[in-house]
Amino acid sequence: MKTSIATVSISGNLREKLDAIAAAGFDGIEIFEADFIADSGSPRDVGNMVRDHGLEITLFQPFRDFETLPEPARSKAFDRAERKFDVMQELGTDLVLVCSSVHPASLGGIERAAHDFHELGERAAKRGLRVGYEALAWGRHINDHRDAWEVVRRADHPNIGLIVDSFHTLGRKLDPDSIRSVPGDKIFFVQLADAPLIEMDLLYWSRHFRNMPGEGDLDVTRFMQAVMATGYDGPISLEIFNDQFRGGNPRTIAKDGHRSLVALMDDVKRCEPGLNVHMPTIPPRVAALGFSYVEFATRGAEAAELTANLSSLGFEHVGQHRSKAAGLWQQGDIRIVVNEETSGHAASSWNARGTCVCDMGFLVANARSAATRASALGADVFTQPVGAGELAIPAVRGLSGSALHFLDDSSDLSQVWQMEFSAKPAPEGVGLTHIDHVAQTMSYEDMLSWSLFYTTLFDMTKAPMVDVIDPDGLVRSQAIEAANGSVRVTLNGADSHRTLAGTFLSDSFGASVQHIAFATQDIFKTLEQLAKRGFVTLPISPNYYDDLAARFDLSDDLVRRMQARGVLYDQTGGADFFQAYAQSFSGGLFIEIVQRNQSYTGYGAPNAPFRIAAQKRLSRAKGVPKT
Repeated sequence: MKTSIATVSISGNLREKLDAIAAAGFDGIEIFEADFIADSGSPRDVGNMVRDHGLEITLFQPFRDFETLPEPARSKAFDRAERKFDVMQELGTDLVLVCSSVHPASLGGIERAAHDFHELGERAAKRGLRVGYEALAWGRHINDHRDAWEVVRRADHPNIGLIVDSFHTLGRKLDPDSIRSVPGDKIFFVQLADAPLIEMDLLYWSRHFRNMPGEGDLDVTRFMQAVMATGYDGPISLEIFNDQFRGGNPRTIAKDGHRSLVALMDDVKRCEPGLNVHMPTIPPRVAALGFSYVEFATRGAEAAELTANLSSLGFEHVGQHRSKAAGLWQQGDIRIVVNEETSGHAASSWNARGTCVCDMGFLVANARSAATRASALGADVFTQPVGAGELAIPAVRGLSGSALHFLDDSSDLSQVWQMEFSAKPAPEGVGLTHIDHVAQTMSYEDMLSWSLFYTTLFDMTKAPMVDVIDPDGLVRSQAIEAANGSVRVTLNGADSHRTLAGTFLSDSFGASVQHIAFATQDIFKTLEQLAKRGFVTLPISPNYYDDLAARFDLSDDLVRRMQARGVLYDQTGGADFFQAYAQSFSGGLFIEIVQRNQSYTGYGAPNAPFRIAAQKRLSRAKGVPKT
């Protein structure tokens, strides 16, 4: 499988783009004409620079408004083509993309277009070049790949072929299976893009909202199944127009792009095993079975505050690491590691961010397979020296440089707590049973990247994105979750430092986890026991409970109990959800306690504005710097 990406897909000048694309592992590039023109090098210099990066130029694009023009515009179009052929030969590429015309003078007509392309094929053949024809979804006369194929078929020239683009097919809701009837050797090139489903003008949607396969809502997998069924064996390339990507980190975006192609073609191979997909076999998406542990990096007075909070939540210290300054705290199936090391990963995290979640352990079906797949998808492997009596646990880098470790119950990794901590049995505690979800806060521009990370590595799906209203701005939130709810991660993207999420990001210098939600089967019983331990919930405005009684058919007694304990409520389809919050600690970290009816799949999003307002009332005043 030869991977490629259009230079227009990422930010930076051409040289920065080439560095990022090569580092991500691509085989080639579609060189976008504007990127080439903006560079100071000659066509030959640019071509050599591309090859010096270990890349090939798989396509030169775009050539616009060519076919079915009246004279003298028709002759001028052929003159333009000859000039572009000159450039292509200097660059060292043999394929040009011609997109269907939107020229107002274009006359249309399948036969007329075929005649033009036959003549263009004759001219290209004299130079050893090829021409690919693509149907733009908003083309004046040709806006369907089936019509573009009919033009190519009638042109009947070996140097004229079809270019198909997933956005132009799926964006117009065309059946991709119609591609299966096209001979594979007549498909010269394949371009891929996903997009969120938005009802808007096709051209505007295409130019601003495309994203990587797997980041949107289009069935790109089915599209590629159809393409591969033809016997196509050429490059598979990304062409992404996205406002967010244009201002993003080119290396991150290129890496995401390569990850998306590997995951996509692995999906294609699994969905239709008979297809000839030339790529190394990698393990399938990994079943995420639960959170094995959450590890905090902390030190000194903040460590004392953290352990006091854990104690007030009913956790007990059940073991100390044999060789490290790390304690294990547990309740039910929840394990919290408190790491006070002065060297290594935890120490680096503490030095950079203060008390923070530096590591999370995922319980998976097969830890080695998880690590192998993560590596194949371009994740950065995490390693640190393994001390005496310690296990080498597979791991990769997570958000903000944190670590993600993979553990399973079918190998020696299941003995890590006895081997490294001499852990005692878990205490009954106050009824907290497991981690319901972990909330990761990031810049909004990073959300697509991390949703792609989780959904391509784990057997998890993403819920629709929701807007969380903060008194000082907007935070976008998206849940990534396993089908049975065993693992839930919410990604919260902040644009402004004035929001609660944005303040946390700036105060913690980008810590990855802002809050952890613990599950209980009886939130009132749990909170009653916690109150005896000195646990204080976040105070919620009485106005909330007046409104709650008006919105839901709840007994007065239940509403009074909720108000007394600071419990918030939501309901969908008759399924109840109760949640309460601890007051923030260590620079904005906080704990949530939830009671979830299993048919309730949300996170209490309608309550978020009131929870945030309550948290802000207890925060430092606006404009006051962190001390």
